[in-house]
Amino acid sequence: MSAQTRFAQAVQDPARALPQGLTSKGGQNDPLRFAVYRNNVHVSLVTALTKGFPVVRALVGEEFFTAMARVFVGQTKPSSPMLFQYGENFPDFIAEFPPAASFPTSPMSPGSNAHGPARTTLRTIPS
Repeated sequence: MSAQTRFAQAVQDPARALPQGLTSKGGQNDPLRFAVYRNNVHVSLVTALTKGFPVVRALVGEEFFTAMARVFVGQTKPSSPMLFQYGENFPDFIAEFPPAASFPTSPMSPGSNAHGPARTTLRTIPS
């Protein structure tokens, strides 16, 4: 496994140890600095979802959306280096996310189905 792969895995998984050979200026491992980097990556993925799904955010509110996005980010790693593509399966996640079932505009609401319009219109492409 390459150093780059180990680094990427460690950034995406807080349970992983710091990658071997990653040290501070003094030659020591610095888990606190790496934690800041991990957090920045997490926040940027939440931001990508916020920008990619503004209608969902407006419907459920900023606080709920952010909490839901954080859960999604914790479970779903990017499959592409292009950030604008992140979240392609966010509508599926929302449909299975139990706290979202209480929203009348949820893909899980009565009258919608797994392939109905409620799911296909969740994402808008930012201009």
